[in-house]
Amino acid sequence: MQLHLSSGPDFERVAQRQRVVRETIPARPGEIVDRHGHVFATSVNVRSVYIVPRQIREAWDVARRLGEALDISPDALFERIASHPDKQFLWIKRRITEAEVERVRSLKLPPNICGFREEFLRQYPQGPVAAQVIGIRNIDGVGQGGVEQTLDQLLRGQAGYRELEQDARGRVIAVHTDPEHAPQHGQTVVLTIDTVIQVYAERALDSVMEQWKPQSASAIVLDPQTGDILAMASRPTFDPNQPQHAAADAWKNRAIADMYEPGSTFKPFVVAWALTQGVIQPDEVFHCENGEYRMGRRVLHDHHRYGPLSVADILVKSSNIGMAKIGQRLGNKELFKAATAFGFGGRTGIELPGELPGQVRPLKQWNLYSTGSVPMGQELAATPLQIITAFAALANGGTLMTPRLIVHDDDEANRSHVRLVSRVVDAQAADWVRREALAAVVTRGTGKKAAISGYEIFGKTGTAQKQDPKTGLYSRELHMSSFVCGGPVDNPRALVLISVDQPSVSVAGEHFGGSVAAPAAGELLHHCLTRLKVPPNGKLIRSALLPDDFREQFIE
Repeated sequence: MQLHLSSGPDFERVAQRQRVVRETIPARPGEIVDRHGHVFATSVNVRSVYIVPRQIREAWDVARRLGEALDISPDALFERIASHPDKQFLWIKRRITEAEVERVRSLKLPPNICGFREEFLRQYPQGPVAAQVIGIRNIDGVGQGGVEQTLDQLLRGQAGYRELEQDARGRVIAVHTDPEHAPQHGQTVVLTIDTVIQVYAERALDSVMEQWKPQSASAIVLDPQTGDILAMASRPTFDPNQPQHAAADAWKNRAIADMYEPGSTFKPFVVAWALTQGVIQPDEVFHCENGEYRMGRRVLHDHHRYGPLSVADILVKSSNIGMAKIGQRLGNKELFKAATAFGFGGRTGIELPGELPGQVRPLKQWNLYSTGSVPMGQELAATPLQIITAFAALANGGTLMTPRLIVHDDDEANRSHVRLVSRVVDAQAADWVRREALAAVVTRGTGKKAAISGYEIFGKTGTAQKQDPKTGLYSRELHMSSFVCGGPVDNPRALVLISVDQPSVSVAGEHFGGSVAAPAAGELLHHCLTRLKVPPNGKLIRSALLPDDFREQFIE
C-alpha cells in the first residue's frame, strides 16, 4: 500500500477549485434606434434554466418534474439527460416566463442539479417595420442579417463574470465581484432611418402588393444632399419577433440584393454624361425614325412613331431610338465610363450585409448592339440602391455619394458623414436633366401619375423586360416596373424609388412603371416632403393626381 501526502497549499488549491465557480454575467446588447430615438431593437432581462447531468442520480424523476413545470416532453428530456451523462452544463429551456421560473423553483431541486442563468431577450417594438434592415439576434445572441449582423460586435458588448463560493451541496454561500470583471454592455446604434417615413414606405409597398400581386417589391427613400437612407423596405417581409414563422424569401433585403436591368431609369445618366462630354447640346433635335431604326441586323422600336424629338423629349417620351442615337455619339468606351462612373458594377458601400455589386460587363465584351442597348438600360444589371444613389448625383449637382445608414457620434457636429465618391457630371448638366427633362416626365410624360399637390417634382419611369428562365430570351410577360422621383425640383430634399418585380396585372399596358410604381412613389414622396417640413408652392396646390389626359398611353 502506498500513501501519497500533499502539502497544505496543494489541498487548499484543490478545495478552492471545487468550492469556487465562475459565473458569466451577460452583457446587455445595445439598442438600435432611428434618427429621432425611436427604438427598433431593445433587450429585456429573462432567465433560462439549465441542469448538471453529471450530478443527477434519478434522471427520470428530474425529467418528469421539469417536463411538467416547463411544458416539455418528459421522455424527450430524459433522453437528453441520458445522452449527456457526464456534462457539467446543459440548457433545458431558454428565456422562460416568470410563471415557469416560479414552477421550477417550487420543485426545490438541489442547486448543484438545476439552476437559472440570466440572459437577454431581443425585442423589436416596431414589428416588421424595416425588418430586413434591422435583422435579428438568434437564441445565442449572435446578429443575423441587417444591422444586427453588420455591427454585431458593437451591439453585443463583452460579457463579464463573478465568482460564486459554494458549499458541498452546491448552495451559494458567497459572491465575489470585481469591477474589472463587470460586463461591457453593447453600444446604442443610431440609424439614419426616419420611422415615420419608413412606415409610409411600408404602406406604399402594401398598396402595390395588394393591387398588382407582384412576386416582390422594394422601396427606398434617400436624402440626395447627404446620402442618408430615410427608409428602406422590402416585400415579402417578416416579424423579427417571430423569425421562426418567416418564409425563406422574406429575409431578403431586395433594395440591395435584387439585380435587374434598370431599363429606362438608366437613360438620364447617359444624357447627363453626353452633355458633360459635349457630344450633344441641350437644344439639339434627333429624328427618331418614326418608331423603327436599324442597327446592324437588329431593328430598334419605340412604342410610338416619333419623328423629331428634342433631347429633353427623348427622356420625356422615353424614346429608345433617341437614346440609341445619343449612344452612337458617345460610343461604347464613353458609355462604359458613364455606367461605372455612376456607380454601376460596384457595391455602394452601404453598411449592410448581402449587398450585390450589379453587373457591367468588361468593355471588350461590348459590340455594335451594345451602343444601342446600354443607353436604354439593357446589357447591365443594377440594384435599386445603385439606381437611387446614381439619381442623387442628378439631384445634388453631379456628385456621387456613398449612401449612409449608420449615424456616428460626431456626425451631427460636422458634415464628416457625407462621403463623396466623385463628381460624375457637371452641375450644369445634372441640373438641366433634372429641371428640363425629368420634371417634364411628371408634368407631360410617362410619369404623370406621380404628380402631387403643392410640389414640382421630377422622375423617370422604368419598365425592364426580364429574361425567361426557360428560354434565356427577353419575355413579353415578365417585367420589372419601377419609378424614381424626387423633389422639389429646384432644391431636392428627398428621392423615392419603388421597384415592382413581375406585376401580375398587365391589361392595356398596365405593367409599365408609370402605372404600377409611379402613383405609389409620388404619394410616398408627398408624405416625405411633408414630414421634412418642405413648404409647398401655393401655385401648385391641386389634386394629388392630375385629372386630365390619363387615358393617353405613355409607354417607356
